[in-house]
Amino acid sequence: MFTGIVETLGTIAALEKQDDTASGGGGTSLLISDCSEILDDAHLGDSISINGTCLTVTEFDKSSFKVGVSPETLRRTNLGNLTQNSKVNLERAVSASTRMGGHFVQGHVDTIATIQSITPDGNALTFRLQPRDKSVLRYIVEKGYVTLDGASLTVTRVQDGADGWWEVMLIAYTQEKVVMARKKEGDDVNVEVDMVGKYVEKSVAGYFEGKGGGDIAILEKMVGRIVDERLKGASK
Repeated sequence: MFTGIVETLGTIAALEKQDDTASGGGGTSLLISDCSEILDDAHLGDSISINGTCLTVTEFDKSSFKVGVSPETLRRTNLGNLTQNSKVNLERAVSASTRMGGHFVQGHVDTIATIQSITPDGNALTFRLQPRDKSVLRYIVEKGYVTLDGASLTVTRVQDGADGWWEVMLIAYTQEKVVMARKKEGDDVNVEVDMVGKYVEKSVAGYFEGKGGGDIAILEKMVGRIVDERLKGASK
């Protein structure tokens, strides 16, 4: 579990497509350097969020660490697009003493979004993003949370529909602390929606269906039930 408050920016020192060492596990691995400030209490097996993706430390020293990256993670995230010297957002898993400055983040990327535009607004930058999987838009609400490359950000505008998008704003301070400020139009960003919305949706669906799921939209069923109850009351 994470908070979405990026602790530091690391540097990709190496990306091995086939790492047959013990710490590489015979698959893809990332070696991340320039991050001594988050390794003073590190242990093998620790979870660290890398651009919003929860990965396991398999090797580390005072200033760098290695993680293995599964094929599923490469398919679902933008980690496969990283190259040597790319910067990445880093955050250690929460501890009992961690301040919850952002929101509850699992480090499980839901989809990738593409930056459609970057618009200056004073000393801030407004990013408009369009998700690859449009179904996540139902969890994006104005003034709600969304995690972008591991950073907890506030949604400022939302447009639903087939060409839907949302916007977030980066203030000057945040621009210095996260990798998104270094990106340009057309670049991809890892997205994790607020998990609270998913739990609420499933709970409401279970209430009206007696199980999770169904073919009719939940809101439509709620409205239909209210209308039916009003009609029954009017007929008495």
